[in-house]
Amino acid sequence: MYKVGIDIGGTFTDMLLVGEDGSAVIGKTLTTPSDPSLAVENALRPVLENGSVKAGERGTLIHGTTLVTNALIERKGAPTALLTTAGFRDAVEIGREHRYELYDLNLDLPKPLVPRHLRFDVPERMDADGGVLEALDEAFVGKLVGELRDKGIKAIGVCYLNSFRNPAHEKRTAEIIAEVAPEIRVSLSSEVVAEIREFQRTSTTLANVYVQERVSDYLAQLQARLDQIGFRGSFFVMLSSGGIATRETASRFPVRLLESGPAAGAIAAAEAGMRSGHGDLLSFDMGGTTAKLCVIDDGQPLKTHEFEVDRVYRFRKGSGLPMRIPVIDMIELGAGGGSIARVDSLGLLKVGPDSSGADPGPVCYGQGGTQPTVTDADLALGYLDANYFLGGKMKLDLDGTQKALERLGKPLNMTAEQVAWGIHQIVNENMANAARAHLGERGKDPRRLPMYAFGGAGPVHGYRVAEILRLPALISPFGAGVGSTFGLLAAPLAFDFVRSAYSRLDQLDWQFANGLLYDMAEEGRKVLQSSGLSSNEITYQHSADIRYVGQGHEVSVALPGGVLNANDLAAIVAEFERTYAALYGRKGPDVALEVINWRVVASGPRPDMNLKLPHDSSKRGDARKGSRLAFFPEKNGFVETAIYDRYALQPGMKFNGPAIVEERESTLIVGVRGRARVDERLNVVVELSELHDEK
Repeated sequence: MYKVGIDIGGTFTDMLLVGEDGSAVIGKTLTTPSDPSLAVENALRPVLENGSVKAGERGTLIHGTTLVTNALIERKGAPTALLTTAGFRDAVEIGREHRYELYDLNLDLPKPLVPRHLRFDVPERMDADGGVLEALDEAFVGKLVGELRDKGIKAIGVCYLNSFRNPAHEKRTAEIIAEVAPEIRVSLSSEVVAEIREFQRTSTTLANVYVQERVSDYLAQLQARLDQIGFRGSFFVMLSSGGIATRETASRFPVRLLESGPAAGAIAAAEAGMRSGHGDLLSFDMGGTTAKLCVIDDGQPLKTHEFEVDRVYRFRKGSGLPMRIPVIDMIELGAGGGSIARVDSLGLLKVGPDSSGADPGPVCYGQGGTQPTVTDADLALGYLDANYFLGGKMKLDLDGTQKALERLGKPLNMTAEQVAWGIHQIVNENMANAARAHLGERGKDPRRLPMYAFGGAGPVHGYRVAEILRLPALISPFGAGVGSTFGLLAAPLAFDFVRSAYSRLDQLDWQFANGLLYDMAEEGRKVLQSSGLSSNEITYQHSADIRYVGQGHEVSVALPGGVLNANDLAAIVAEFERTYAALYGRKGPDVALEVINWRVVASGPRPDMNLKLPHDSSKRGDARKGSRLAFFPEKNGFVETAIYDRYALQPGMKFNGPAIVEERESTLIVGVRGRARVDERLNVVVELSELHDEK
């Protein structure tokens, strides 16, 4: 069987096809925003028709998408209602006692997905231990659902108080909805996110049901396109946690797809880092619309269970809708090749976060764009070849770019060259500043982490960002322009489960805890077996969210394998203290610990990723293919710069900067003092430690 990874980004859709013999075919095409499935067809159809795949051969396709994020930001979901415990209809709007901008008197708070007139109090109540205080008023629910059906409501989120301890009322409500209005989609908080914290749980449940119809219809449409172009085989979707799931599971829990595409990039960096001997990395994925940075620790991307979407202020934590889902912990910026440059109200040059996207795209694409972008600046600086973009399939308009830069430079009293370098450096500084904060919050020293740079624009900007951060090295992989697709094919089938059950750790009922872990593992086994795995292929990772008694937030701690007992207490405490110290630089107070949540990750085996990369091993001599003028301020402007053919580079080759390495989907820029070598896996490794030693 062959495998295909397809990642739909804001500007480009990337594809990697790996044959049964390990041979790889790479593709990249413009995204089609009005119908993303069309871009999948445009990328995959040529491969299916040109003989790369035999007629009728079965394959596996893994897909990464930004559909859920876009639907929430654009508020293009189904008409949705909320049923909640009487007295709590406004909890989702009240939120938390938190002002993300302390001194802003006109603070805008994120608007809930469901307006107040569609949020309803339901007579029912559970206590904190799951006991029934007030029985569910079933007649009230039946009458209300009938009215909602008649008013055109297509989706209902059900979130009752303390349902994570006892979901009986939520499940009975779902049964009543199915009886009265079977056409209405339903999400229960006890199934979507069985955790404490009412606001986050309600917000996540509403997001899940709000986009459920849109995601289900899209995945069905994509399946129809795949059938139409002759794809035969299995179809999976990347989850935000870095695992993959079937189309059916993704349709049931679409909120788990929020960071689908970016997660694939982090998985790719982790996989490639481990194979090349770099277990600790800073993953840097810069595409056409955004840049994503993620810490890889001992071969695994850091993960979190908190995420925000549709922020009022895009980069201000606390200004968005909170989601309680397992997600790879990364920072995402509006800094990509399509990020638009402008002059702000103070007369200063600014870049992003607005993007030209795929339509109209940067000025140089010649598709109607008029505002210069980061890609335009890179072209004007000589970093990109106007005749070799996408391997020559897409000619870039250098003259149009120069004129656009000149127009932008007039109010700034700057030349086109100065504007281009200003855009390039501003976006580099923005990304470096964000990375520095991200690393600091996770207790990481950037001077110990090499950068793994990929994405269409990642290798273009990686050297300068690494230089600013004083990283020891820059690693640019073969096929960097479609790097996320490697992650799609390297991810295992996996799904995460959580149950909230509070207890002091030194007073824990070990039998009860083991029962929770066992129930979640059984649920995971059923999900993965329905995806085609056998029980002996499935492994389970157990963890718990633990904190000091009296704290408001917890940290996730790995648990010992097997059945837990009192003899494991010391090991759990030691692991908590190690994790806490790594995050905060010190051990906490000498007080007892308490467990809030229990977690299980069920996963299948990791796929084999031994690829035959399409480089040209016949070229044993110099891989240099020419030179062109490129801008390097250390040389006081434009200088003749060596150009290397990425497909002719062989393991062991070395060259010094300034240099440019070109492949069809991306371009690597090596700065003036960079020292590059090609490792045995065809990664270009640029050493920066000597440069920092000089400084």
